[in-house]
Amino acid sequence: MPEEPVLLTKGGYQRLVDELHELKTVKRAEVAALIRDAQELGPDQLDAQYEDAKNQQAFLEGRIAEIERSLENAVLIDEEAAHKSKTVQVGSSVTVKGADGKSRKYQLVGPTEADPTQGRISHKSPVGRSLLGKKRGDEVVIQTPRGETSLTVTSIS
Repeated sequence: MPEEPVLLTKGGYQRLVDELHELKTVKRAEVAALIRDAQELGPDQLDAQYEDAKNQQAFLEGRIAEIERSLENAVLIDEEAAHKSKTVQVGSSVTVKGADGKSRKYQLVGPTEADPTQGRISHKSPVGRSLLGKKRGDEVVIQTPRGETSLTVTSIS
C-alpha cells in the first residue's frame, strides 16, 4: 500500500533535510558516547544510565526513520501558485477576522509542518479544512473544542 503524500513547503522540506543531517551526524555520535560512558560505569549505575541512553537511541532512530519516510513521500507545495490564487489552498497565506474583531494570519501547510504558534496550520485541521476553497469575504463557521466560532476571510496571498 503506497504511503500518503507528505505536503511540504520548500522551507519545510529543507528544515527536515537539515534536521536529518543533524540527527545522523551529531546526535547519533552523542548518544553512542552516552552508551559507551554508561557501559564503563560500575554495575550499580550501569542499569539506569544505560537504559536511559538506549531509550534516547531508540527515540533518535525512530525520528530518523520518520523524517526519511516523510522525505521519501514529500510533495512540494506550489507556494507561488497558492499566493496568486483567489481561493484558499494549501500553501496560501490567509488573513481572517474572528467574531471578536481580531485578525489572524495563517499559512495552510501539510500536517508535518503545522505549528500554530508560528501561524502555520494544517489543511487537515478544523480551521484549515473550513478555509480550503474559500474566497475573500467568505465566512466560515468552525466547530472547536470551545464551541462554534465564526471567521471571515479578509485576504488571501
